[in-house]
Amino acid sequence: MSGVKRTPCSDQSRARNDPMYGTASAGHAWAMFEIPGAWGHSAFLNSETILPPALGRAIARRAETAGMRVAAIRRPGRRSRDPRWRWFLARSDEGEEELWQGEVDAPEQYLDIALDGSDGQLLTDPLVAVCAHGKHDQCCAVRGRAATATIAERYPEFTWECSHLGGDRFAATMLILPEGLCYGRVDATDSARLVDLYLDGRLDNAFLRGRTCLPHPVQAAQYFARQASGEQRIAALSPLKVQRGEHQIRVLLASDSGPVEVVLAEEMSEPLLSMCHASVPGRVRTFVLVSIAAG
Repeated sequence: MSGVKRTPCSDQSRARNDPMYGTASAGHAWAMFEIPGAWGHSAFLNSETILPPALGRAIARRAETAGMRVAAIRRPGRRSRDPRWRWFLARSDEGEEELWQGEVDAPEQYLDIALDGSDGQLLTDPLVAVCAHGKHDQCCAVRGRAATATIAERYPEFTWECSHLGGDRFAATMLILPEGLCYGRVDATDSARLVDLYLDGRLDNAFLRGRTCLPHPVQAAQYFARQASGEQRIAALSPLKVQRGEHQIRVLLASDSGPVEVVLAEEMSEPLLSMCHASVPGRVRTFVLVSIAAG
């Protein structure tokens, strides 16, 4: 009915208890560009007061053509009158994780940086980015900004707001680079504690959507293996083999005690609205555990 206020998508998702595992956005490499100020629906195309659309399109297209996921970032809190133009480039594949940082004098210079990071400084600290892109989805504005502020109180040096990451119904969503750990509903827990765990080489399986460099079935298999074993180490349970059958997916994971075989079935959800501005319900894929055993 027109005029009826719809329940936010993240509230609907929590009420349904939508599973988050196996839903991390795909990304083997990331390009994060600082765009200070207010963002439009697309941070690169609709933020005319700070970034000409043609320039924003060129910046995003250059990185995407190189096979990178692209997002805008900005510092949380009050906007500075003196804009800065910092960038981060990350490789997120297992065993090849790197994060580079640099700064230019104007956004036009984003077009000139080497996309292998060699123009910048190799970092040992992470980049923590929480989606707070309110013009894209209201849930990200409300939940994301609150979570970012909480994390920034403890880790101001590497905490950023970012543009759309995907998975609006799981707001507040968070990405930790270079490993590409994708979290959801981080405002429902001590969000800064998730960063504490990361710095100790561990993760929180309950809020992890997956690692962006891994296929969705592997993300789901790792979730079930961690749930069964209590394994928290980020570097654990690397995939050894993925075999798709007609009705099931078999994922073989490495562990200290030997391979672990996780068998999954794919299901489609009931129709749902995955974003606040979505108008047509759609089904989404979920993974169900069939079995788990030593391989």
